[in-house]
Amino acid sequence: MKFFSQTFLYDDPWPTVSLAFFLRYPNPFASHVVSCDVISRTVSPTGTMVTTRLILKRGSLPKWAPQGIMSKAESWIIEESEVDPLNGVVRCTTKNLDHVKVMRVEEDVTLQRTEDGKTLQKTEARFVSNFGWGLTKRLESHSLARFKANVQRSREGLSLVLVLSWTLTGILLVG
Repeated sequence: MKFFSQTFLYDDPWPTVSLAFFLRYPNPFASHVVSCDVISRTVSPTGTMVTTRLILKRGSLPKWAPQGIMSKAESWIIEESEVDPLNGVVRCTTKNLDHVKVMRVEEDVTLQRTEDGKTLQKTEARFVSNFGWGLTKRLESHSLARFKANVQRSREGLSLVLVLSWTLTGILLVG
């Protein structure tokens, strides 16, 4: 099992970053995301919005991976999130639904309002392979390395959505 943990501070306010987080697909930094669909959305009696989305991602296998390890280099991802507007917190968990013997990836993202009006993002991820054949550690290390490399692209995609939202807000206000 491999782990990843990172925090990042956005200068933007929590409501704006939270909205951008849910509007981040599609964007040019996430060309691997084929589709993103809301499966369910409810609001709890305490005002927390609970959403489940189904995401299809496409990728590629490393050249050293055995032929036939997966029929397609794409995976269905389930994303479960809670938005607590009273406390200024978004909690989101994603995990792959298929290819779990080859690699199971679970990611937790928290967006927290800070006292100075910014937004703190905490990302944690776990990578577990049960493939065997002496490839377990190699698959986990490869997945962790790709995840680390893609974290910056994810942030760039979210930042693009933030810029577009501020631009659109300005256009609507000037109108």
